[in-house]
Amino acid sequence: MKGIKATDIIVAVAVLVIVLLILIPLSAGVLDLFLIVNLALSLIVLLTSLFMTETLEFSTFPTLLLLFTLFRIALNINATRLILGESGEAGSVIQAFGGIVTGSNLVVGVVVFIIIIIVQFMIITKGSERVAEVAARFALDAMPGKQMAIDADLNTGVITEEQARKRRTDVQRESDFYGSMDGASKFVKGDAIVGILIVVINLIGGVVVGVLGSLDFSAAIERYLPVAIGNGLVNQISALLVSTASGIIVTRSSNAESFSATLTAQLFGKPSVLFVIGGMLALLSVVPGMPTLPLLFFAAGLPAAGYFTLNNRRKLEAAAATTATAAVAEEKRKPESVTSLLKVDLIEMEFGYGIISLIDASQGGDLLDRVVMIRRQCALELGIIVPVVRLRDNIQIPTNGYSIKIKGIEVAASEVIPDHFMALRPADAEENGDIDGIETVDPAFGLPALWVAESEREKAELYGYTTIDAPSVIATHLMEVIKKHAHELMGRQQVQVLIDNLKAQQPALVEEVVPKLFSVGEVQKVLANLLREGVSIRDISSILEVLGDYGTITRDLDILTEYVRQGLKRAVSRRFVPDNKARVITLDAALEQLIADNIRQTEHGAYVALEPVQIQKILFNTRKAVERAVGGGSSPIVLTAPAVRRFFRQIVDQMDTDLVVLSYSELERDVEILSDGVVSI
Repeated sequence: MKGIKATDIIVAVAVLVIVLLILIPLSAGVLDLFLIVNLALSLIVLLTSLFMTETLEFSTFPTLLLLFTLFRIALNINATRLILGESGEAGSVIQAFGGIVTGSNLVVGVVVFIIIIIVQFMIITKGSERVAEVAARFALDAMPGKQMAIDADLNTGVITEEQARKRRTDVQRESDFYGSMDGASKFVKGDAIVGILIVVINLIGGVVVGVLGSLDFSAAIERYLPVAIGNGLVNQISALLVSTASGIIVTRSSNAESFSATLTAQLFGKPSVLFVIGGMLALLSVVPGMPTLPLLFFAAGLPAAGYFTLNNRRKLEAAAATTATAAVAEEKRKPESVTSLLKVDLIEMEFGYGIISLIDASQGGDLLDRVVMIRRQCALELGIIVPVVRLRDNIQIPTNGYSIKIKGIEVAASEVIPDHFMALRPADAEENGDIDGIETVDPAFGLPALWVAESEREKAELYGYTTIDAPSVIATHLMEVIKKHAHELMGRQQVQVLIDNLKAQQPALVEEVVPKLFSVGEVQKVLANLLREGVSIRDISSILEVLGDYGTITRDLDILTEYVRQGLKRAVSRRFVPDNKARVITLDAALEQLIADNIRQTEHGAYVALEPVQIQKILFNTRKAVERAVGGGSSPIVLTAPAVRRFFRQIVDQMDTDLVVLSYSELERDVEILSDGVVSI
């Protein structure tokens, strides 16, 4: 079957075999084989847990623990069948383990077995269970903090999007792993209890079978007790190895090296400790009654090991110093590399030292979290993937200032006052001299405002002011800058990501349009045209649908952009006319005709060939109409015929790049149009 690997089949067969072992009786020889396999696998698990460097390297351990438990239960059941049905003949492995433990004294054998059970049940299993429970709780509690740290590293440019995705996956896997270990430790605990019960059952059942046969009570004890203990021991040793591995996994801390390497470095890495212990053992060797030779052996061996460690460390330090000196000399001989200086971040923010506390999470700053929210909001509102916003300090800007750069060039800058609030004056309110504050201007929207202290905040709100803290002022300013320059941030790579994401959902649409009709660069230009005028590109499937419909008719990207805007009329109407009542400024028919008559088409696109005097008159009349509309309390929208919309937009770009210019074809039928003026020629 397609997609199934050989390992999948092997694992599935192994699980089925384990289940069948519970039902199918085994001969003594086959049981010996499976008992040896059980011991070998347990040793593999133990050594793997010692040599791994991260817990996630053995993420299958909880599931493996369940299968091991089921495997041992199946072997116990088959051993019980042989012990009770074959007069104690349960195979060579069980007989050998029973003989080793009991020897010639059955009481000693029973005591040794009980000690092993107590160690397994009360110490290792119980301890591992508690550690797994605490680790699961801590891993779950730490998840939000780890996710925030990943987002912070992503926003500051420390890691890439792919690295952030992998780290988020690792955090989730780690939480799932410890949660699974918390439950899986119950398997080991139950297995230890079952092991005790099976030994008792085998012993009692064997004695009953022997007495009912031809043996007396003491002979039955001598025959069945060694094999009962041997069976319990061979399985409990395997369980002990696996539970020890479980304890090692849940108690180890994250480290780049294996447990053995870390243990050696930490336990024997302090030569001074070894020297002191060697001296103490030398003193103990002269105490009457103490074993002199063993003490002297260790008294000489430990200082020797300490000297070896110290000498080896000095050699490594000398070699590292020599290598570093050689590397510095080699670097000086190389020609200077300036390629790293050529990298330009798409968007970055620089801060003065006075407001670093607003960014640093250790000082209570939450600006990094706000940047994460801005990227999400831009994805929802505009449909763009905002590049990583690189944050850095800069001593060359004012202490409380900040600067926003696009492609290395500053596009906006302002200052904030930490521990103060920006109070925005309502549009219908007059200046109130009772509020003690510092006059300023809102950097995002250019509104008059005051910087007020915490003590004046309540008073300002009583007068109708809207108060905003300093981080919110910076975040809002950044959001508006991103919206204004979204078309510059929409590069080919971002467009390719959007197309790849859509291809996973609508492959037929993408394959028809890109690259058969349009290249990624051509799609990028259409999307940039939309973003330049504040039109969301989140519905990229509808955009590609329109491009696919009209791509065979025209290759003019500006005309295609107009078709796309008309295809997005619902989104355009909701974006610029949210209440379905459009207060608009229209163009005089003569003006529209003038623009239409002077459109010139070239191989590089179309433009309006008007006299400078005519353009100035159009701008003057448009400015007057806009000012009248603003004075009347409305946000002006200029409404034109579809054929002249983009050309009128090119003209008024000289006056106001934020002026909304729509065509009749971009409004839904249920939008009520209310005229606030006419632009004439």
